[in-house]
Amino acid sequence: MAKRKNTGLPIGEALKEFIKENRLEKGMDRVNAREAWKNVMGKGVNNYTNAIELRNETLFVSLSSSVLREELSLGKSKIIVMLNEELGKEIIKKLVLR
Repeated sequence: MAKRKNTGLPIGEALKEFIKENRLEKGMDRVNAREAWKNVMGKGVNNYTNAIELRNETLFVSLSSSVLREELSLGKSKIIVMLNEELGKEIIKKLVLR
């Protein structure tokens, strides 16, 4: 039985390479943006979140509460910073609450 050659590439790096080579970054960014919203905003806000969609560099978030939408719109720039920190890279440039 032939022994596999160990390239010493950690699994995380191998996955990043695979994603990059197969042009899957945008799909991964969409999924990661949804997860970041859930993690950053917490359970209270998530209860009123109907849909989260990343298109280009804009995150569209549909909320069922107009009061919450108004409240969050006051801190959009801070929310964008927190989401990008959670993502580990600057993916989101604009936040649209609807």
